Amino acid sequence: MNKIIAMVRKELIDAARDKRSVMAGLYYAIGTPLIMCGLFMVLIGQLTSPDDLKITIKNPDKAPDLVRFLSNKGITQGAADGSDAKDLKAIELIISTDYAAQMNQGKSAEITIVADNSEEKLQNSIRRLEKQLQAYSAEMGSLRLIARGIDPRVVQPLKVNVQDKATTDSKGGMILGIAIFTMIYSVFISGMNLAIDTSAGERERNSLALLLSHPLTTRQLVLSKIIAVSLFALLGLVLILLVSKIAYAFVPWQELGFSVNITTEFMALMLVVGIPVALMAACLQLFVSFMAKTFKEAQSYLTMVLFVPLALSMAASYNIAPDMLQWLPVSGQQQALMDFIKGKDLPMLQLLVSTLGTLAIAVLLAFGMERSLKSEKVIFGL
Repeated sequence: MNKIIAMVRKELIDAARDKRSVMAGLYYAIGTPLIMCGLFMVLIGQLTSPDDLKITIKNPDKAPDLVRFLSNKGITQGAADGSDAKDLKAIELIISTDYAAQMNQGKSAEITIVADNSEEKLQNSIRRLEKQLQAYSAEMGSLRLIARGIDPRVVQPLKVNVQDKATTDSKGGMILGIAIFTMIYSVFISGMNLAIDTSAGERERNSLALLLSHPLTTRQLVLSKIIAVSLFALLGLVLILLVSKIAYAFVPWQELGFSVNITTEFMALMLVVGIPVALMAACLQLFVSFMAKTFKEAQSYLTMVLFVPLALSMAASYNIAPDMLQWLPVSGQQQALMDFIKGKDLPMLQLLVSTLGTLAIAVLLAFGMERSLKSEKVIFGL
């Protein structure tokens, strides 16, 4: 046990010396919550107080009431050669020349929206314009019915009332689902550089063979490296939890009608769930790095290999996966955490099965590493 502790200390001291590469993963844990909060603040500002939408309107004199209605809703006519040319959207609203005559006769008047729906930056603006045009059409339809002595409610046989049972915290759980994904990702990314450096890096420096020549068993060497990488992974998780707790408090979630609270209970559960995930991440990264022949090769392999657990986590975040994923490693833990923050009962069986699966993968990879380090091809990168 003393040898393992000494080896862990050695790995951590080496990591502290190479701050630029090894600490890069920890910078992710600090920077990601800050960037996300900044993006959320900008998004909330756009949703709660959208800027005026300036479009090109042809034949506005044919429908002054429609133009006035749109203007009251923040949709105004812009000029391509005016001072607001830079804010003018590539959206054209064409009002037919017989618009007034058709409206006076109680017929359907034709208007056309000309825009590029494939351009993502225009899609929200197009939907906003369509929504207001539909509102105006519904208003004009009601006025026509009233003019004929007909109650507008006649054409609405159903009045649907929706009772939302969601609490402010459960609504905030949708946002925290994305946050949990970044937290799990930090477990994988925080210790990755250390895992590569302490395996493929040591082999390139010819220090791996020197370590194995000491009175140290292969199992002790493997365990010490797993513990060191896991500690770095958990350090990244602790950092992202602390920064998130502080940063998310500054976002005005109440303007959207929900709250996002990273409670002490959630942080404690996240740490407990994060331990087996950190062990699996450490074993996976070390195993792949030992199999690679060079430092750069290990980086390339890990970029591809880590896509699998992260894809599982992302699928659980956006609820785009089948129910069986709730029993798998990573995605099962994430799903359980999302249920917890939404105020639901913690699915203990699901969490237990996914955690045991995570630990089983970690143990298999650890045994694989122990066996591979008895091969000269792996030790010397032949």
